[in-house]
Amino acid sequence: MATSAAPPPAATRPKPQLTFWDIWNMSFGFLGIQFGFALQNANVSRIFETLGARVEDIPILWIAAPVTGLVVQPIVGYFSDRTWGRLGRRRPYFLGGAILASLALIFMPNSPALWVAAGMLWIMDASINISMEPFRAFVGDNLPSAQRTTGFATQSFFIGTGAVVASMLPYLLTRMGVSNEAASGLIPDSVRWSFYLGAGVFFAAVLWTVLRSKEYSPEEMATFEENQAREGFMRPARSPAEHVVHGTRQIRLGAALVLLGMALTMWLLSKQANQVVILSAGLAGAGALLMISGQLQRMGRFANGFVTILNDFQDMPRTMRQLAWVQFFSWFALFAMWIYTTAAVTSRVYGTTDPSSTLYNEGANWVGVAFAVYNGVAALVAFAIPVLARKTSRRVTHAICLVCGALGLLSVFVLPGPGWLLGSMVGIGIAWASILSMPYAMLCGALPPSKLGYYMGIFNFFIVIPQIVAAAVLGFIVGRFFGGSAIYALLIGGLSLVVAAALTMRVNDEDEVCA
Repeated sequence: MATSAAPPPAATRPKPQLTFWDIWNMSFGFLGIQFGFALQNANVSRIFETLGARVEDIPILWIAAPVTGLVVQPIVGYFSDRTWGRLGRRRPYFLGGAILASLALIFMPNSPALWVAAGMLWIMDASINISMEPFRAFVGDNLPSAQRTTGFATQSFFIGTGAVVASMLPYLLTRMGVSNEAASGLIPDSVRWSFYLGAGVFFAAVLWTVLRSKEYSPEEMATFEENQAREGFMRPARSPAEHVVHGTRQIRLGAALVLLGMALTMWLLSKQANQVVILSAGLAGAGALLMISGQLQRMGRFANGFVTILNDFQDMPRTMRQLAWVQFFSWFALFAMWIYTTAAVTSRVYGTTDPSSTLYNEGANWVGVAFAVYNGVAALVAFAIPVLARKTSRRVTHAICLVCGALGLLSVFVLPGPGWLLGSMVGIGIAWASILSMPYAMLCGALPPSKLGYYMGIFNFFIVIPQIVAAAVLGFIVGRFFGGSAIYALLIGGLSLVVAAALTMRVNDEDEVCA
């Protein structure tokens, strides 16, 4: 695989609009990607509990998922921006990730011990992220501004459709006679066979997109008018003197973060708040990276790739900074829902916390059905979102959808029975459809095409950082202040979505064109 830099364009032209089937084919791989994520989200907590994890330990075990995303996505985005080979720019990463993720899905439900399952979550999540991250940039590469909202909405449709089937698989297989018993710490057959089927769907769907879609070469990308205009959003290159000044500031800021992180770590350890220590340690680590970058710039090594990545992060466009906060509170809420719904529903509605009991596994299967409902709603709502955006705006549309999600999460607290959980999932499904499309549609118009993959990877920091925060603090909060009652994590999530909706209205949408 070779890298290629585009020459200065000889002429300009508008980016062509694609047909419905072009958009369909380029988005189809998300059906498989979401199969993997949905099986993970609906069943990994169940697997952990079956293998002996306590409820308060589940969030820290889930830390693997966001940490791998934090590392993998910007790296994959950075290199996919610079790749061009026989399979194109983004498609090599689709295919490689699909192969790895399919193998991980087969192994995960056969984990013999809790520590093995936790390790497999790292591998599985990293592999899924390798496939997923370039798909976001793929839409920005191939679609003109007027079609991007539709492009991301189509991805949302496939995400919802894939998740419906994947979330219901254990329930459906149980109805077909497959065993749902978790005897002696063994994962139920219904879960194992769901993961096997998911591996096949993941690979097949991504392969469809790889074979049935095309990409513009770097030379072609350089000729599009809107790409040239968006390159103008890039910050002008710093001079050597500016790098020295910037590097000095980074060193000072980094040193302050290191000291603050170390102080917080010592204080938290003294309070035996061990689960939260990962946040303060991460703060110190971020400070150390800034100090290294600053010193390299002061030494005149400002063309170093590591320095470039950190400087681009600090120079992200204003729209991206505003959307980052929206994403933070949105995904904090989602992560709270994913890791605590099973524990909340089985304990509050089914009255059991024993993962080996029949009643618990019936409740866990019902949570899978509920997750299928919210994803089904998302699939149906996906194509209504561009219509609402045309009649109002992308900001208003996203805010409305987030409020619907907040109402859905908050309503779980007052459920009179398991059937009512499906009603709560309707509001969550509306929010999920918008979370998967509207932030990216707003973001694409504010990013330079030459760094689209990298910035999309960086944007996912604000998906994984809130998950790390949730994994670190929710177990501590629920255990320390709410007696281990998981339902309160869902209430916190609902309030977080309200904050995200308010912040959405402050976003500067630079490219308000919807089709």
